[in-house]
Amino acid sequence: MTDDAPHRVSPTEDNPGGPAESRPAAPSRSVTPKHAASLILWREGPQGPEVLMGLRHARHRFMPNVLVFPGGRVDRADHRAPAMSELPDFTRACLERQAPPSLARAIGIAAARELHEETGLVLGRMDGHRLLPDLAAIEYLCRAVTPPNRVARFNARFLIAPGEAAHGPLRGSGELEELRYFGFEEAFRHKIASITAKVLAEFRAWLAMTPAERETRELICFRGMDNRLSDR
Repeated sequence: MTDDAPHRVSPTEDNPGGPAESRPAAPSRSVTPKHAASLILWREGPQGPEVLMGLRHARHRFMPNVLVFPGGRVDRADHRAPAMSELPDFTRACLERQAPPSLARAIGIAAARELHEETGLVLGRMDGHRLLPDLAAIEYLCRAVTPPNRVARFNARFLIAPGEAAHGPLRGSGELEELRYFGFEEAFRHKIASITAKVLAEFRAWLAMTPAERETRELICFRGMDNRLSDR
């Protein structure tokens, strides 16, 4: 994670999603959701599509050994970070339905940054030690908002990029363990949050669509106890 969030005390604490039974006691008042981004990096495997996922650290008291996508919250620096390319028009339009333009772009930056920090993969190119994300490789899937009775809440956008758009050795930072590509059925055999399972189902449906169908589909937001709703 970046230095803009020095208060973080344990690995993957800002990764959105999680089963209700893993949550701490409900807060006395509603917590404002933090903007977050998760990236579904995928490829065609021998048995079909595979997605890059990892297990949250086994020693982490919150959701240990739960399988998740790389991701985390949007940092202040993401709003002013340079990029190698900009978001495709449709991806930007999807994000801007529920975010101002500067935040929409920052969400794309955060997705590429978190991928690099948690997996070592580069979606774009490096300029010295600085990542210049290839935002043009990113597509939009859906959004999920953590219920109001949670201590940690996220307004999380789930984005998509093809595995061939990223390069570099796959090496975890310690935030995610057993970091590799999983087929759908293998992923579902692991301990997985309900929202992650629902997002995987959305992604599976997205894969079956033509490019034209993807751009005319109803956009979805998961709210409350992972209720699937139109994202108006």
